[in-house]
Amino acid sequence: MSNTFKTLLIFTWIVFCSFTLKSDAEGGIKTIVIDAGHGGKDIGTRGKISREKDVVLDITMKLAYKIKTEMPDVKVILTRGTDKFVDLSERSNIANRRKADLFISIHCNSLPKNKVSPAGTETFVMGLHKSDENLEVAKRENAVILLEKDYEAKYKGFNPNSPLAYIMLANRQNAYIASSLNFAEKIERQFKRHASRNSRGVKQAGFMVLWQTAMPSVLVEAGFLSHKEEEKYLNSDEGQEEISESIFRAFKQYKEEVEQN
Repeated sequence: MSNTFKTLLIFTWIVFCSFTLKSDAEGGIKTIVIDAGHGGKDIGTRGKISREKDVVLDITMKLAYKIKTEMPDVKVILTRGTDKFVDLSERSNIANRRKADLFISIHCNSLPKNKVSPAGTETFVMGLHKSDENLEVAKRENAVILLEKDYEAKYKGFNPNSPLAYIMLANRQNAYIASSLNFAEKIERQFKRHASRNSRGVKQAGFMVLWQTAMPSVLVEAGFLSHKEEEKYLNSDEGQEEISESIFRAFKQYKEEVEQN
């Protein structure tokens, strides 16, 4: 069975569950929004055999399926379940409108062809970049706004290619930074322990998709499509299963911790 067909089956099942499985519990983690990065005319980064938008959608659907089957009390909302273009602002708006308790944006990493590509995972939270490398990742992910209509007005003149523009983003998400960092650390720990990935750690940078979310939020870079072996891993059923299971385990641990306090 192809990954595309599996993704379609999972999406159909999740849509059904989102209307039939509700949470009656008060407090705790009741709603989670999972954002498959890019989509439609925005392919994201590209490897030799794959495109980011396709890989992250497969991982997202597997993660959503795991949560709905093992935690039916949690409402799972997807920013996209098919290959469609969604504005960055709309992704965060979806989470805010649905009063989500947690937001996860899933992506794949890459380096220019003239550089030797590393391998490994990274999980970002909103903040001021502490290295040029973190800035470059944020600039690449934010560049999608250039494909949006009236982006200058929508994002108040934000220029994704200007390092100075990122300073204005640094103070956003402050109310949720501790929880976001806590969850991000759990994700990277599970990538290392469960999936045996090279964890490149938890980092901060100015991601527009996290900028306006009114809840703890993280952006996961599941691996490098510019690394030959890691690209094969991210396109395999085994790799996608391990990556999604790692995020699920981190979510389960985070949810239990939050609800015990």
